[in-house]
Amino acid sequence: MEEIIIKTNKPKEIVDITDKISALVRRQKEKEGFCHLFLSHTTAALTTSYLDPKLELELIDAFEIKIPRLTTIRNQFTHNHHVAHLPSHVTAAYFGPSLSVPYKNGKLLLGNYQRIILIELNGPKKRQVIVGF
Repeated sequence: MEEIIIKTNKPKEIVDITDKISALVRRQKEKEGFCHLFLSHTTAALTTSYLDPKLELELIDAFEIKIPRLTTIRNQFTHNHHVAHLPSHVTAAYFGPSLSVPYKNGKLLLGNYQRIILIELNGPKKRQVIVGF
């Protein structure tokens, strides 16, 4: 297994990690298989997507739940110390922390415009992606 650290710079952002993952794939002795990615965080996620800088935050906002006033929420949830991060946790759960991408001849088998992205929902932070083959 390998690990890559991604340093995010904004509270919410999309980080393209395709090139970093591709570099790891090229170094593999096995030229065919699956690249498994796991993000060890609950307020960030992994997925694949078409990237357009103008639409970056729309991807996040499309899934983020709207939270009512904090005082109302505190009475509804047992773990109210996480209330401020609740939208980030819910959105991250929609996307998920893991991804498997096939590769062949040292190349990821992604679609024409498909990129591997880390979705930061509570940054800026250092995020750890564990990569296995």
